[in-house]
Amino acid sequence: MVSRCDVLAIGAHPDDVELGCGGLVARLVASGKTVGVVDLTAGELGTRGEVEVRRAEAAAAASALGVSWRQCLALPDGGLRSADPEQMAAVVGVLRTAGPRVVILPDGGDPHPDHQAAAALVARACTWSAVRSWRPTSGPPHKPQLLLAYPGPRQVLAPAVVVEVTAWYPAKRSACLAHRSQFDPEAGPPTHLASGHFLAAIEGRDRAVGNTVGVALAEGFSVLGPLPGDELAWLLRAGEREPGTGEQESAGAAVAVRRFR
Repeated sequence: MVSRCDVLAIGAHPDDVELGCGGLVARLVASGKTVGVVDLTAGELGTRGEVEVRRAEAAAAASALGVSWRQCLALPDGGLRSADPEQMAAVVGVLRTAGPRVVILPDGGDPHPDHQAAAALVARACTWSAVRSWRPTSGPPHKPQLLLAYPGPRQVLAPAVVVEVTAWYPAKRSACLAHRSQFDPEAGPPTHLASGHFLAAIEGRDRAVGNTVGVALAEGFSVLGPLPGDELAWLLRAGEREPGTGEQESAGAAVAVRRFR
């Protein structure tokens, strides 16, 4: 059930959020932010894992990360279209209901076509969500203040923002491993995802990103539009959920702003 949240993380498939930004999600939850997760599709075109199995795995992964809720919009796997008015309405409806201050979405440079389409769909939805006259019956307008984009598993991203996730990486590992149908070699026919090399590459990337700012593990993000510094500071500040609540203790982990996009 979609409800109000501080941060909304969106993926094309049930494991995308875990792979791309699971460490940040776990860190935000630990800092007191309310986080929701939306899977645009059920991943029904995957080589392994029936829809019901993947839905149960997604719930287990959400529990590992500690998020407040997770919702699958059941849009067509392999058929995401940013120009489809009904798909747009579905995403806008979630944005207006959840009212997130920050949205975390796939990076548009990801080579996976579904991830590219998801990036375009969500970015456009964030624009139309703020327009009062666009489908006013879907709820009051809402404009997220910060859009961060995470890389795909086969994407080499020069990140705009690097966030340390060392202390929260066990939660990310657990969330990824919860998708047993995708990553466990014993759970189905041989695939690259279940080879062991795939998850090792994800962690290797996060170690390489961490190395750029002198920490063990970090996740990198691009930014859609100018980077609002106050919003980034709010996002990574422990305990503060709404503006104007006074000074709060810093979460204390490394954050680096590399460049603007």
